[in-house]
This record gives sequence, C-alpha cells and structure tokens, in this order.
Amino acid sequence: MSSRSGTARVVALVMAAGRSQRFGDADKRLAVLPDGRTLLAATMERAAEVFPLVRVVLREDDDRQALGVPEKGQVIRAPHGGAGLGASLADAFVALARDTHLANCEAAAIVLADMPFIQVATLRTLLCDADPSRIVRPRHGGRPGHPVLFGRDFWLELTKLDGDEGGRAIIRQHMAQCREIDVDDPGIHADIDLPEDIA
Repeated sequence: MSSRSGTARVVALVMAAGRSQRFGDADKRLAVLPDGRTLLAATMERAAEVFPLVRVVLREDDDRQALGVPEKGQVIRAPHGGAGLGASLADAFVALARDTHLANCEAAAIVLADMPFIQVATLRTLLCDADPSRIVRPRHGGRPGHPVLFGRDFWLELTKLDGDEGGRAIIRQHMAQCREIDVDDPGIHADIDLPEDIA
C-alpha cells in the first residue's frame, strides 16, 4: 500500500476475547504493567498510535468499562471467543465484512492484547507494506512474530477459522503472498502468559 492510500485503509484488531488459563484466576487483560497501565490499555494505546482505525475484540459478556475500553472505542463482540483465537478471529472478520465504515479498508493488523511491547517503529514499517493481496509479518532473529497484517483478499478465509490456531494455516497456504520484514524489535515475540512475564 502506498502512502497515497492513507493509513486509514488499515484497521487494527486488538484481540482480547481469550481466556488465559495459565495466568491464574485474575483477568490477564487487567494485569498492571510497570508503567501503571493495564495490559489491555497499553496494547490499545500502542495500536492507536499508528492505526487510526482500531477495533477491540471482546467476549459477549465482557464489561467494556471495567476493562478500560473507552466509550468512543469500537468494540467487536466474539460470541465464539471461548473456543480460541481462531474462533475469535472468525467472529471479528465477519464483523469487519459488515462494517460499512471499513468498506475501503485494504488490510487488517492482528494485534494480540497480551503483546504490549511491540515498538511503534515496527507497526509503522508493517503499515507501509500493507496491501489487499499480501500477508505481512515482522521477523526478528530469524523468527517471525506479531502483529500479522492480512490483506482484504484473505478476509473471507479468516471468517472460517475455528479453534485456537489463529491464522497460521492461512499463512501456510499463501506463503507466496506472505512478506516477512526484518525488524530490530524483540517485542514481536514478547507475549505475557504468566504473571512473572510482566517484569
């Protein structure tokens, strides 16, 4: 996607509908980071620094106010979110396809809510490479990471996901359309699974 297309042609999907079994009884999304922000708030704010269009994917029974999602924030409810990330993605992309405000959107960035340490520079680099017919993901130390940008050509396939695998199967099926960009950012691999990961 060229800069002429405008950054508003990419929507960030902050995936926050999962239930983290390994984090214990506490809601991981409300875990407090060293800077005082909650995990979900930090991830949403980082996404909003780069993507003017942001959608937060929550479970149907989630209280957006309790989670710190502002009223002006756009929320997508994932009725099948309990089945895993793939099911949440399917719900999210069904909603995106129906969202008339996103009719001209060329790609969606899948931002996992438990990965708050990805650098702004990485997000901007990925954004510049977004394209309707391309999958874009960052790579650090020879390993791909997050977030992954899926061009609109792949959205229909994403609506058919289920379970917890996420979009890996679609990436495997379309490796010729997948572009990996080297970044100096270990944050693309840094997810918070356990309370001690916050430190």
